[in-house]
Amino acid sequence: TSSSTSEYIHIPSLVHHGIEGKTLLLSVETHFPLDKAEIQGTWSHTSPSGARVTLVTFNEGSAIVDMMYRDRLIFREPNVSLIIKGLNPDDEGDYQLNLNIKFRNKTGLVFKEERTVHVTVDVPVSIPVIEKSPSYAVVEDKANVTWTCSVERGTRVAFLWLRDNIVLGHNGRYHFSLDNSTLFISPVKKEDKGIYQCVAINPVSYSRKSRAVELTVYYGPYNLEVNSGQGLRTGEVFTINPGELVFFECQADSNPPNSYVWISKSHNDTQVITEGPRLEVRSYRLAQAEEYLCRAFNNVTQKQDEAQFTLVVASLGTAVITVCSLFIIGCMLLFFIIFTCHPKRGLSNCFVCDMTTHVSTGHEDATEDFGIYEFVSIPGKMESTQASCRSLARLESVQDMHTTIYDVIRHVPEMQSHSLLK
Repeated sequence: TSSSTSEYIHIPSLVHHGIEGKTLLLSVETHFPLDKAEIQGTWSHTSPSGARVTLVTFNEGSAIVDMMYRDRLIFREPNVSLIIKGLNPDDEGDYQLNLNIKFRNKTGLVFKEERTVHVTVDVPVSIPVIEKSPSYAVVEDKANVTWTCSVERGTRVAFLWLRDNIVLGHNGRYHFSLDNSTLFISPVKKEDKGIYQCVAINPVSYSRKSRAVELTVYYGPYNLEVNSGQGLRTGEVFTINPGELVFFECQADSNPPNSYVWISKSHNDTQVITEGPRLEVRSYRLAQAEEYLCRAFNNVTQKQDEAQFTLVVASLGTAVITVCSLFIIGCMLLFFIIFTCHPKRGLSNCFVCDMTTHVSTGHEDATEDFGIYEFVSIPGKMESTQASCRSLARLESVQDMHTTIYDVIRHVPEMQSHSLLK
């Protein structure tokens, strides 16, 4: 609400929302000493249709109220405020105050003030009534729903729609009437299910909520899946131990609940095993692997969905051991390949060079014969066994090298056995 201020008068509110049957005060505050001024003015009313009526004519010490409004208007002196009793819809419109002020110490000088106050008269809203058509549950994608909201009393009523206490707005399927009193949903979807309420409000009432009405929607099946608390699952494959009793659960989001059928598939042939959401399988009756299918069907929506899976009978303990063994063997092979392809060339070559030198000098000390010997066969090339360390190192770069044989001599002379045992 806005306000108007001037040097001589102030009106706290320029807009008033009155309640039918109640009293309304059009307050005016004077900002000058009334005992040192002479005042003269009028209050008049202009209806929404444009008809203008002078309600009160006043001057210093007297006021004349229109005879038609004498029982309903009170003119308050000396601050020229106006009280309207028993408001009715005809009291709506603009109220104009025209005031002339003449100060006694300012001979011949008259100050003119004009203000306009807008008044509305409303009836408080009653509790809104909500209705749904059709009144029964509906099937998604096949039905439309119309909601209506009405009040027995109330003027200038605005309506809001709530689903699960969340305000609904326009979208591709929600259509509202001009005053929002009607909500049309077309077509109905699963997400439209919930508790609906309408809210009524006007300028003189707090929001009033209707009773809650539930919209039931038949939908599904959606998100079909097969689960089991036993065995090992990899994607759509379940692996179980021989002789193990396994239970499977088939679940889908649907209203009303689905009917379930379990089907076994083998050699392009299908066979219905059982009905219901639960399947019991005894693994000793199975072949190595079998395919199964769970089919969910909604009798109301006439929709269905399927989930297929494979059941494999194998020993989980053996499988784990096999996997671990393969991992260890793989690591050993990898280590061997890396070691073979990237030896410590400088150390090995010199070491072999030294050992070949010892062989060429004779059998002076058997303990010195321990080590790794390298024999290199090069077609078309015969070289002395007493090769230098540098010549052996160059053998690695020879492109026609065929074979390198490593051997370890584990000869222990008999004469040294006594000292080794010590």
